[in-house]
Amino acid sequence: MKVRHLENLQETVHSRELENGLKVHVLPKKGFSRTYALFSTKYGSIDSRFRVEGRGEVHVPDGIAHFLEHKLFEEPDGGDVFAKFSLRGASANAYTTFDRTSYLFSATDNIPENVEQLLDFVQNPHFTDASVEKEKGVIAQEIRMYRDQPGWRSYYGLIEAMFWAHPVRIDIAGTEESIGRITKEMLYDCHRTFYHPSNMHLIVVGGVDPERMFRTVERNQAGKTFGPPPVVERLLPDEPPAVRERENRIRLAVAMPRCLFGFKEADHPADPQALLDRELEMGLALDLLFGPSSGLYQTLYEEGLITDSFGADFMCREGAAFSVIGGDTPDPDRLLARVRELVAEAAERGFRRDDFERCVRKRLGAFFKLFNYPEAIAREFSHHAFRGTDLFSVPERYAAMTRERVEERLRKHVDWERFCACVVENRPA
Repeated sequence: MKVRHLENLQETVHSRELENGLKVHVLPKKGFSRTYALFSTKYGSIDSRFRVEGRGEVHVPDGIAHFLEHKLFEEPDGGDVFAKFSLRGASANAYTTFDRTSYLFSATDNIPENVEQLLDFVQNPHFTDASVEKEKGVIAQEIRMYRDQPGWRSYYGLIEAMFWAHPVRIDIAGTEESIGRITKEMLYDCHRTFYHPSNMHLIVVGGVDPERMFRTVERNQAGKTFGPPPVVERLLPDEPPAVRERENRIRLAVAMPRCLFGFKEADHPADPQALLDRELEMGLALDLLFGPSSGLYQTLYEEGLITDSFGADFMCREGAAFSVIGGDTPDPDRLLARVRELVAEAAERGFRRDDFERCVRKRLGAFFKLFNYPEAIAREFSHHAFRGTDLFSVPERYAAMTRERVEERLRKHVDWERFCACVVENRPA
């Protein structure tokens, strides 16, 4: 077992890799009554094409990772996994992202039993032709529901405008047509490929004893048989650096139009540490440029072009990196015109030193604050563990940053040849 004490955070992380390859991490929180457990696999919506050693290339329908997440809650005896957690005082859930699928529970009691329940239902799939067909209707309804949400439509509308081929442009749930092609055999195949313990992390955060938790997990895993870990190569298409289209207009019944815009990155660091630095630098740059205390934000707000829904974020996944900026606005065209004027000026001008230092302190404060919330710790730990970066190195990475480096990063990012926007407006079809 590896024990790591983090003096600056006053936290201790206990980690162990089991014989079957499962990585287990326990972060005890003295005095916390609630415990949060997250069981994740490195398998998300972008993994629709892959090559398995000895089997060749596999191409599965879009949305299958999310579909599989739904179906794992079905038990062979017809039981309800959510109800079983509830009987032990736990609240369970799951989610799928572009590159991960995670299953979780939160509870104050019966933690070892709930951890075993979490491991068991995720590692013991049961599908039938009838249940798969039934689930298609459930997920199709979910897809249709999201079509009526301006935030969801504008987000994916922007990504669709940015990317030509990368699967990040496809809704995590897939499409009604794509999920219609999913079979139980495909689900079993994807589970065998991506749910091997060697491709998974279990993170437990809260009022738990690490040694007891490791004994619980080891005993559970010793009673199961797993084959050798499959050798998987994820296949992503070549993505041109240019955006697919400059603007995407969507008609939807909305009280106020919504406008999202951003820049597509042309290069993607292969080194995990460089990737982490890119994320932190761009987070700082976007906060300094578009944050509520920035001059640009105040100007747009005073001109009545944005509301308090306005924000900015930077996404970086394998082979795809981009900014997402915007929110509700009464005048999308005027907002985009002003953004072009103000962003170009601000990027050229750079940042004041005191603003930069204040923003670094602010983001460090937000980082330290997340350690008050077990669910936030587990999610961030999982994100870094799968990417090969160290969550706990974030403070030192911020300390190593310079204002000049962040300004240079922003100038590279603000390339108007790779700028695009999505506008959701209330117009008749």
